Amino acid sequence: MKGIAGRRWAWCWVFCAGLAWGNDTQQHVKDPVTGAETWAAESGGVFLSLTQILPDQLRAFYVNRGLTLDQIEPFATSCVFMTVLRNDSAPGPIHFRRADWRVRLDGKDRALTPTDKWLTALRRQGVEPPGLIAFRWAQFPREQTYRPGGDWNQGMLSVGLEPGQSFDLMASWRVEGVAAGNERGKLILKGVRCAD
Repeated sequence: MKGIAGRRWAWCWVFCAGLAWGNDTQQHVKDPVTGAETWAAESGGVFLSLTQILPDQLRAFYVNRGLTLDQIEPFATSCVFMTVLRNDSAPGPIHFRRADWRVRLDGKDRALTPTDKWLTALRRQGVEPPGLIAFRWAQFPREQTYRPGGDWNQGMLSVGLEPGQSFDLMASWRVEGVAAGNERGKLILKGVRCAD
């Protein structure tokens, strides 16, 4: 398939395939048109995917929302992914805090780049309030609770690495309302690569 139909099919395959995957099975897909790669897995009824957002896509998205190329360039080259987290069938609502997630690079763990850090930098560069609002609302949530049965969200997630670097993402969440109390869940996406 070519063009938009092909991209829609590829995205649907990645997004919907999470319903059928077994625990801890990681999948990797490359869009034949854009070359953007997606890594996805499921664990304990929770689905997670990271899809590369190419730097040119980020530049175009934010220039169309009033930012200049100079203002958005540091973010556009900070290894950004469209991130989807979905509670398909966990034994209760899941609650995550992005601050608990970690990136493993060369055997060392580090935190993700917080949205507030980007907003502070953009304010210093003179980005107007409408641009700041557009930036904030496009980001993956800082924390959220998703109910079983497919409750989900998506957004941009900056890993804060150089183009072309590879890393593992360690995501975690708490399952609420389980008989034994709050249960922890986790998932690791391995060998994720920043877009060039």
